[in-house]
Amino acid sequence: MTAAERLAALENLDAATLCDRAETALSALVEVMNRETTYLRAGHMREASALTAEKTQLAQDYVTIARAVQRASDRLKAEAPARVEALRRGHEALATQMAENLRVLATAKSVTESLLGEVAQKMQQYDTPRTYGAPGPATKKTPTSASGLSINKAL
Repeated sequence: MTAAERLAALENLDAATLCDRAETALSALVEVMNRETTYLRAGHMREASALTAEKTQLAQDYVTIARAVQRASDRLKAEAPARVEALRRGHEALATQMAENLRVLATAKSVTESLLGEVAQKMQQYDTPRTYGAPGPATKKTPTSASGLSINKAL
């Protein structure tokens, strides 16, 4: 089944079923984002990273269902106005949660980069000789000494 066919099939669901699916997808996405945010705040980067695939899948599912809801919005507003309003509020809550999640992700990235920068600086400091040469001033680093620290910034 193509994406267009799946979208059309979702659009043609009765209002209650489509709203139920949207609410389920929305709740699942918010829940996994809350878990990720909690892990990040606690400094549990591995646990937070383990949620990436699940979060990506849930976001894709939610976007697909949200498109179907948007395309069927006139019908849904006529058949289930209270459910549509609840979905709108839920979507706004998701936007707030996403902003918080992104803020925490940015903070975690910044802290990680700062720590790695400090480690690199300390390593460079220890690599500099602390002795004096024959002419008097400190000797320079030898060309065979370590020249830096490699950092993978993927988060």
